[in-house]
Amino acid sequence: MIATLPMYDRPEAAAAHDRFWALIRDHLGDAPDALTRDAYHWVNPDLLLSQTCSLPYRTGLQEDVRIVATPVHNLPCDAGMYYSVVLVREDDPRDTLDAFAGARLAINSPVSQSGWAAIDELAHQGGIVFGSVFETGSHDASARAVADQRADLCAVDAVTWTMIERWDGFASNLRVLCQTQPTPALPYVTAIERDPRPLQEALLTAVQSLSPEDRDTLCLIDVTYIPPSFYVTLPIPPAPALTAEFV
Repeated sequence: MIATLPMYDRPEAAAAHDRFWALIRDHLGDAPDALTRDAYHWVNPDLLLSQTCSLPYRTGLQEDVRIVATPVHNLPCDAGMYYSVVLVREDDPRDTLDAFAGARLAINSPVSQSGWAAIDELAHQGGIVFGSVFETGSHDASARAVADQRADLCAVDAVTWTMIERWDGFASNLRVLCQTQPTPALPYVTAIERDPRPLQEALLTAVQSLSPEDRDTLCLIDVTYIPPSFYVTLPIPPAPALTAEFV
């Protein structure tokens, strides 16, 4: 069996994630001793527990995994929801998204809800076309690219932004321009053939047993259940025309 919690597992949160997994494991009994951190393992039939982004889930991963639960973050939106913040440089005088028409957008991945789909929908609503779109490979890299003036703006989910503000010095060079509409947060998933109910119970018990410090580190206060239908009805964005080289 494989367990992985990859979505917010940066070094500063690793120990809290390990303690979170230990609580889940102890409730389950038959479970891996430690988290796997070398890959996502979403389509592995031995997957016991992981977490995924909603865009890959609704564009094909739903055939391979079953939703177990949805995290409730310490965010000013409904339980089980999250949103993206659009980041620009602190000294950039532009103060509306439409002022960034023709600008350089950094995205972590074309299959990211928070990094691409959310800002694409916001731009589409305003009739905004970006001048170029670069793929950076991670939210942290996108934010850093904006801070370093290699891109003009990016979108990162609000939990990631909380972590960047806490632990990355370059955050002082950034500000939030606006935020996107809330959508269901990144679901915990298991292999399609597994019964999710024991995992649901284990997650709930584990979150309730976390120390206040670990809850704060993980920005995690509860879990809930959002049906798959809420995820799969979200719009699927067109693939961006990526600039070949990120500079």
